[in-house]
Amino acid sequence: MAYDATGRLHEIFDEQQVSEKFRKREFVLEVQEGQYPEHIKFQLVQDKTALIDPFKIGDEVKVTFNLRGRGFNKNGQMLYFTNLEAWRIEAGAGGGAPAAGGNYGNQQQAAPRAAAPAQNQNPNLRAQPAAPIAGDDDNDLPF
Repeated sequence: MAYDATGRLHEIFDEQQVSEKFRKREFVLEVQEGQYPEHIKFQLVQDKTALIDPFKIGDEVKVTFNLRGRGFNKNGQMLYFTNLEAWRIEAGAGGGAPAAGGNYGNQQQAAPRAAAPAQNQNPNLRAQPAAPIAGDDDNDLPF
């Protein structure tokens, strides 16, 4: 299932070449949640790392992302991690750079709608129907 969040770009990190076949780039979105702002870190992977290039810190953006989680066994102990994997970034209501996206955005719009997701109390975070995702067999991650 895909989600989106709207907020201001708080920080943009440099691209990291994690392995020969895997690269990522992270950024932080400041989302107003109640009295205090939330700082949420997203990651862009592989060919999506350049999606953040047209934007600068302070821009209002809408980020569409997938919630990803994995477990792996390290020295006999199971460890788990969760990532917010962004695949589309658009200028938010406050303007900013032009919409940035890829083929995933086009597939997501053409996908048939599933049953309506449960309502979230935060208007800045909403669930959307998911775009098709490659199976784990196509995943280049080492775990």
